[in-house]
Amino acid sequence: MTLQKAHQIAVAGASGRMGHMLIEAIVGANDCALSGALDVPTHPAVGADATAFLGRTSGVAITADLNQGLTAADVLIDFTRPEGTLAHLDVCRALGVKAVIGTTGFSDAQKARIAEIARDIAIVMAPNMSVGVNVTFKLLEMAAKVLSSGYDIEVIEAHHRHKVDAPSGTALKMGEVMANAMGRDLKDCAVYAREGITGERDPSSIGFATIRGGDIVGDHTVLFAGIGERIEITHKSSSRVTYAQGSLRAVRFLAGHKTGLFDMADVLGLK
Repeated sequence: MTLQKAHQIAVAGASGRMGHMLIEAIVGANDCALSGALDVPTHPAVGADATAFLGRTSGVAITADLNQGLTAADVLIDFTRPEGTLAHLDVCRALGVKAVIGTTGFSDAQKARIAEIARDIAIVMAPNMSVGVNVTFKLLEMAAKVLSSGYDIEVIEAHHRHKVDAPSGTALKMGEVMANAMGRDLKDCAVYAREGITGERDPSSIGFATIRGGDIVGDHTVLFAGIGERIEITHKSSSRVTYAQGSLRAVRFLAGHKTGLFDMADVLGLK
């Protein structure tokens, strides 16, 4: 019996909360192996063993050298910042390393750059790697098609105090999914702020409300408010482990692809 080769995975932002969760998931999976760990040059953990926080030794040191951290990898998992992710992707492209991107906050130009890089390497990019969230996207698509008339749509999201972008990438993806289902462009119908005398609500709009505080991992609710009834579709994350496990499913999916840009709907067969 031939044993399947383990997926060799490098992790960007290895010293952060999400980095730790990813590393723990990788070393706990029998078909995955940690091959590299990246962080910024100024981080005090650079040079330390990547699994020291687990009280064990992996032999993989955290490095700021992208070539060193990616040389042995099949796939990079990246939940960092847009500028950092793009720099990492340039090296991935040069080395032939595939990528799973959970970073949010990309501009349209940056997204176009990622699509261009995906001509040479396979990439899964999603604002939320949770399996449950991506099933929620599908439910929202179905609901929006039926409730496109006579129902006001509002997206309410809450995250921890350290999150730097708003609305969350997941909330924006929810808006995009619903707008597309109704034949609208989110750029034309999104309302991100209300203050003062705003006038009556535009029935074709999709509203967003953002909450930041404490250690909230991620809560998202979409409200369909009609006359005489309200429908709420909610997803709540209590741990980042769901993002890590979804990322590993994306890694396994990429094993069958050499190039192309995919999302979690592709990974989960929801299209």
